[in-house]
Amino acid sequence: MDIYNVLNPSQNRVCQLLGIETPIIQGGLAYVGNGSLAAAVSEGGGFGQVGSAGRTLENFEREIIIARSKTKNPFGVNIPISAHTDFTPFFEILKRHRSDIRAVSFGGGNPAPYIKTIKDMGFITMVVISSPNQASKAERLGADIIICEGYEAGGHNGKAELTTFTLIPQVRRAVSVPVVAAGGISDEKGLIASIILGADGVQMGTRFVATTECEAHNHYKELIVNSGEDSTTVLIRDIKGPLRVYKNDYAVMVRNLEKNNADTEEILPFIKGVKNKNAAIDGDFENGYAALGQVSSLIDGIISATDVVLEIANKSKKILRPFHVGYGSLQN
Repeated sequence: MDIYNVLNPSQNRVCQLLGIETPIIQGGLAYVGNGSLAAAVSEGGGFGQVGSAGRTLENFEREIIIARSKTKNPFGVNIPISAHTDFTPFFEILKRHRSDIRAVSFGGGNPAPYIKTIKDMGFITMVVISSPNQASKAERLGADIIICEGYEAGGHNGKAELTTFTLIPQVRRAVSVPVVAAGGISDEKGLIASIILGADGVQMGTRFVATTECEAHNHYKELIVNSGEDSTTVLIRDIKGPLRVYKNDYAVMVRNLEKNNADTEEILPFIKGVKNKNAAIDGDFENGYAALGQVSSLIDGIISATDVVLEIANKSKKILRPFHVGYGSLQN
């Protein structure tokens, strides 16, 4: 296999489906997956997404409009199933902006009732999964792209707790549609490693929070840049499934409640969405939590999301160039 050509958009299945130059997708990012960020990722040749989690219908639609106003390139939207109870008004927004949106991604729940509806609207459908079994089911339901997210990722993770490096080859073996790796990826090395293991591209979350276009509070971004190898912790593993967050005093307090066998009803108010917003948007880490992936300790700067994509693409090609068939003859 000429691995160099895997990054050639004319030969990469994710690039072909999404109409992009580099197989890098921005995660939905609850509360902070805004339109300007999505546009900046797409301007770099990747695939940006406007997240719906934590947004009113009006705000969600406004961010889609902002994204389209700032890029002519393809972008999509993310709809976490557990974050909504009535999908009809969100689907109406998608219909109104059909010409603007390329793909819709689902995560955080069972997408079975919604995939056909989205495909009938003409959208590329992406499904976030955390096990090979889930991947197979998503493919049978009609998913066009499978996003396999490892336990390293920030936010809600799968109960199987499979890590990215073990998950990618298992999912690749289980499905025939394109596979995108997520969790623990922030640079060109992560992209190349994922492709070698069988992925067609990658999705990144934490890396895109620490960008100039993301609407996350500066305190949140700075915590990412200054984080270390032990800066994350996992909450509510036995209640709703693992939630990986920044290990601040608030998160430790929630962990202590769990250790002391507090009732579920006592713990859940501390991890509801508004507590996420407190930290992610308002910068109030004394009264809230923020999703954070284990890769955060490898992120050392806040730059444009466009530059993030361009740098990863350029550095990846430079690393892989010696493996390109015909490279030697071109140098002679």
